[in-house]
Amino acid sequence: MTDILLKDAFETYRSKVSILKKGYAQEKYRIEQISRSALGSMIVREITSVDIATYRDQRLSGINPRTKRPLATSTVRLELSLLSNFFDLCRIEWGYADNNPVSNVRKPKIPPGRDRLPTAREEKLILRYCHAHSNPQLYSIVVIALETAMRQGEILSLTWENINLLVRIAHLPVTKNNCKRDVPLSIKARDALIRLGVKQSGRVFSYTSAGLKSTWRWMLQQLQIENLKFHDLRHAAATRLSELGSLTMLEVAAITGHKSMAMLKRYTHLSGRTLVRKLDAPRSRANRAVIDQMVPYPAIIEMGADHSSQVRFLDFDDTEIVVNGQTREDAIRAAQDALLRRLMTCIRDATTIPKPDQHLKNVDNHIVVMIDPLAPMPY
Repeated sequence: MTDILLKDAFETYRSKVSILKKGYAQEKYRIEQISRSALGSMIVREITSVDIATYRDQRLSGINPRTKRPLATSTVRLELSLLSNFFDLCRIEWGYADNNPVSNVRKPKIPPGRDRLPTAREEKLILRYCHAHSNPQLYSIVVIALETAMRQGEILSLTWENINLLVRIAHLPVTKNNCKRDVPLSIKARDALIRLGVKQSGRVFSYTSAGLKSTWRWMLQQLQIENLKFHDLRHAAATRLSELGSLTMLEVAAITGHKSMAMLKRYTHLSGRTLVRKLDAPRSRANRAVIDQMVPYPAIIEMGADHSSQVRFLDFDDTEIVVNGQTREDAIRAAQDALLRRLMTCIRDATTIPKPDQHLKNVDNHIVVMIDPLAPMPY
């Protein structure tokens, strides 16, 4: 039996075990974190479940230096899982330990699945920013993420020889869970690839993982969008796939690469709107199409020097719906009528109707009113 400090034994684990893993970079960071703690200076054989529990509690009470928020329980669970695997090897193969003290320690509860999805307005802002970015690859990366539900690493590892634009399939020979898969490409995803200039072989994107993360963080700061991760685009895409109604959950899982339905459920968030459509299934499609569009739209109301009022809708072009009235009430009533006519005209002509509250204009919320095209009185 050999006595060795945990930090020294962890160096052996890193060089012989961790380095062979796909998540080596992340696990190397966890090894360094644990080695710097009080556990690192202890002899492996002398570490008890009490020591592991103390480390767990210290980490749970710690602050993430980057986000300045309490450390996520999932982070601590991953560190305990790493320690458990480490002690099993120390006990079975290396003779550094007599038992696995982690096996007797309670693990922090699994946190609820992250439910942060980009709002419609945030998505438009992001796409507009990316389209104007100096690197055209950024726009294509975001579009592909929203259309295919691929992971960031899968997108960045795409190669031209594994993309068939004719049948619209992207083949992923290596994935996070070691299962190769074919991802169907929507028209938007295919066009996002074509705009880059199709090649016979080689990597599609030159971005590194660190480079994309840095660009993403800078973009969110510029757009003043908070708490949105690139991975949340995968959540949004998976949710949209499940809401199509034409795919079974098994088919959605085949596209996204989830091995279990439980994990897929954490990644998909069926909207209330989708469930309402199912409840209204007996109603004719034509009726639903009209009713779905009759919703309030935000508008700016401005007072003139002669006390007249002007109402301008935010989600339409400035020249499309702008109405005036001698009083505030007259202007809003005229805006209701104009909005109703515009919506019905779009339905008649089968033209795209902009969704409410997706405008990109920065306005003072104090001058915004919601105009309901069917309300007897404005509110």
